[in-house]
Amino acid sequence: MVSDFSAGNYRFIPSVFQYSAGAAADDGYEIERVRFDRPVLLAEGFALAAKYIQEAGRPLTAFCACELRSPAAFSEEGFRAFNLHYVKTLSEWGIFDGTNNPVARSNVCPEIDPPSEPSFYAFSFTRPTTSKSPSFVIAGGAEAREGSGTYVERTVRYRDLSPEGLREKVRFTTTSQMENRMAAFGFGWKDTTGVQAYSVHDFHHALVDELVRRGALRSGLTWHFARPPVVDLEYEMDCRRVMREMVI
Repeated sequence: MVSDFSAGNYRFIPSVFQYSAGAAADDGYEIERVRFDRPVLLAEGFALAAKYIQEAGRPLTAFCACELRSPAAFSEEGFRAFNLHYVKTLSEWGIFDGTNNPVARSNVCPEIDPPSEPSFYAFSFTRPTTSKSPSFVIAGGAEAREGSGTYVERTVRYRDLSPEGLREKVRFTTTSQMENRMAAFGFGWKDTTGVQAYSVHDFHHALVDELVRRGALRSGLTWHFARPPVVDLEYEMDCRRVMREMVI
């Protein structure tokens, strides 16, 4: 389930052409996460990320994860069109080979004060370290099962916003998305340093049983009032173990 991306000094969980399900630094390397003080438009974000990575003495192939913000949820066709545009830069950087994409990603849509165009919120890259502590970033995952078929067919409790429907969405995302992806690298909730959730719905009733009791909130929870990137998805999460974080 895990592949090597030696040019970037990390390994990844293959998923779909637009992103991987997660990235973990190789031995002798760590992941650094860089968040923008304010979101910047996609092209500018790529340019600033390239400058930061190169000034750190790293190749552009060290780029291993990003967190994006979009104006509103996409249709399935619109989401594919956006992704085909997004991966062009990764191809130019020698990361995306046309089939495999090692970069983990979250892309969500703020409900209040959204950006006018798709924008960067944060990015991550690998750098050498003497630390023995591992680091990883798990890509954003929502309540849609992996595999073929439309989102309508794959979405857990499709359009069900009842308390139990939301609980099941949270449970699925926590276990089948986050836990399974971490387990592919040999990690679990006890290893995380950051967990983020994205929803415009009140999921407080599911917190204790579906997150706290599972150990998911050992470092707390950052809740973003935002929607997943595809229409009718309602809840998304991502998580990470990153010791070095910067805001620029």
